[in-house]
Amino acid sequence: MTFLSESKRQKLHEIIFEADTPEGKAFDLVLIIAILLSVAVVMLESVASLNHQYGNLFTTFEWIFTILFTIEYFLRIVALRKPYYYIKSFYGIIDLISIVPTYFSLFFVGSHYLMVFRIMRLLRIFRVLKLVRFLSEANKLFVALKASLPKITVFLVSIMCIVLIVGTVMYIIEGGRNGFDSIPRSIYWAIVTMTTVGYGDIAPTTVLGQTLASFMMILGYSIIAVPTGIVSSQVGKAKAKKISTQACLSCGREGHDPDAKYCKYCGAKL
Repeated sequence: MTFLSESKRQKLHEIIFEADTPEGKAFDLVLIIAILLSVAVVMLESVASLNHQYGNLFTTFEWIFTILFTIEYFLRIVALRKPYYYIKSFYGIIDLISIVPTYFSLFFVGSHYLMVFRIMRLLRIFRVLKLVRFLSEANKLFVALKASLPKITVFLVSIMCIVLIVGTVMYIIEGGRNGFDSIPRSIYWAIVTMTTVGYGDIAPTTVLGQTLASFMMILGYSIIAVPTGIVSSQVGKAKAKKISTQACLSCGREGHDPDAKYCKYCGAKL
């Protein structure tokens, strides 16, 4: 971005990516309000009576918010020396997803409702309000979830095997005359029963089928606590790592150690 001087880029970065200055905090607070209002517009538009009366007004507001967020997205790119890191980051992807549905609505009817993904941008509120302790706890939870992934994977594979077997057996026992007209539909019943959801759209009528259903219900209650226990165990082992809210001038990434001198993502000096 050679058309922007280094001093102007730093000032733009300070306003958009940081919340230490009055300008930066004001920018982020206005952004949060705009996000809430844009999501509210999308939700209200889905109400048929309101859409019939104020449909054109809702559409106008949607485009106004989308254009503003589009300008903000490109300003974030301009404010960085290495914008590629921001574009592929979590926040960069969320920022992009928050604006493309409106443009897609020109070709795909109803896609603009996906603008509710903008609510994900409110995760920045922790940085705006300087709730560093919450960021540290969020990092602790992320570490615990990452450590739990192998055990959770084994657990889910085991559950998939159980519902596949039970669904197939129930298909053989009940058959199509009782609604179990295919193995996939019987597996659907097994999943609904094991998770204790119980829609009631399919139910066994034979004694053997009801016995198997009872087994699935009891099994469902017993396995609900397994993933919770796995994650809770890892949360107890994980340590909350202190991180700062400073954003790198080159890539815009956050999550650095309080005493870090260089960005751990792109290597630029902080």
